[in-house]
Amino acid sequence: MAVHTVATTVALGPAVGLSCRECKERFDLGPIFACAVCFGPLEVAYELPTGDPGALRRRIEAGPENIWRYAPLLPVPADVADKPSLNPGFTKLVKADNLARELGVSGGLYVKDDSGNPTHSFKDRVVAIAVEAARAFGFTTLSCSSTGNLAGAVGAAAARAGLKSCVFIPHDLEAGKVVMAAVYGGDLVGIEGTYDDVNRFCSELIGDPLGEGWGFVNVNLRPYYGEGSKTLAYEICEQLGWRLPDQIVVPIASGSQLTKIDKGLKELIALGLVEDRPYKIFGAQAEGCSPVSRAFKDGHDVVRPVKPDTIAKSLAIGNPADGPYVLDIARRTGGAVEDVTDAQIVDAIKLLARTEGIFAETAGGVTVGVTKKLIEAGVLDPSLTTVVLNTGDGLKTLDAVAPTTGPSATIRPSLDAFRAAGLAG
Repeated sequence: MAVHTVATTVALGPAVGLSCRECKERFDLGPIFACAVCFGPLEVAYELPTGDPGALRRRIEAGPENIWRYAPLLPVPADVADKPSLNPGFTKLVKADNLARELGVSGGLYVKDDSGNPTHSFKDRVVAIAVEAARAFGFTTLSCSSTGNLAGAVGAAAARAGLKSCVFIPHDLEAGKVVMAAVYGGDLVGIEGTYDDVNRFCSELIGDPLGEGWGFVNVNLRPYYGEGSKTLAYEICEQLGWRLPDQIVVPIASGSQLTKIDKGLKELIALGLVEDRPYKIFGAQAEGCSPVSRAFKDGHDVVRPVKPDTIAKSLAIGNPADGPYVLDIARRTGGAVEDVTDAQIVDAIKLLARTEGIFAETAGGVTVGVTKKLIEAGVLDPSLTTVVLNTGDGLKTLDAVAPTTGPSATIRPSLDAFRAAGLAG
């Protein structure tokens, strides 16, 4: 197998190169994302620590309470914790007993609540890793195509790292996400069209002199960026007492998060940090953008693109790059891919808020809604330990719940008026 040199040697910890997911061709570390031989996607290859798993566990546990505690397993320099960063990660794993009772789960139900990250979504994880790659390759501007959360994460991380930023979004995103992406002082550009149109534009910009010196976190830095999602798997297992969950429900946009969570779980098993036993991964989509769910139900290996039409705009990617790999993982682990309607998403957001005090954005409504649907269908086993991901803050998607959420009553400032409203007792 040939190893293709594409960049000078860089120090990114245990990362030793890039490997094609399809043909396994190897490349040196560099800002590339597609195999020059078969055009398959590239991902980071490692020489991970060997030796005593107990010693590695203790090393991790002694680290900072953010994703850098896992630096020995990530494509980042050894001194990453000393660099200016938003330091995302190590968010709460909430034991959701109230929600479990509502759904009839007896085996233990947990919500991994990533709304606690610096810009209130899991995207801070992936961007933090991409920033280190951008520094290593000498980029001066950080960029991305985004459905909203990533734009804010890139803007904030670039500001903290002292880099310029220019991010691209569909023109019709939720107002809260637009404001959050713009407030960090970088350039924010709305593109007339869908996310897939935005992504195509960014791919063209990379090949143009206008994009020289730009690191697109989810394009030419995508192999590194994707590795940030592994930290969700690491944290979940550590927070469960270095134990694999039996079942995990993950939202699907591009599908990268789900595939990298699976990669993280397999790495923990290979390192001896957790016991090797079966686990199931379930994918969750909105019905209005459900190409992976449709392919799974139809028994297909090919994911046919769709035009998104859903309130879950953070998941509205009609042509998900990792869709076929999601299908492979769901089938290999005995999981499934399911979807829910917009009405079910709203109901699930309210259910999670009412039972656990967690206000999820629409993507969290998708995972909770799909979890409920899978339990009712007998597909997800309520007697097993289950982890559901909430990847963002509901304050970013207020429009989804605003029409059906508001004051219980509006009254005059008197006790008689309060009694008349029928709310007392």
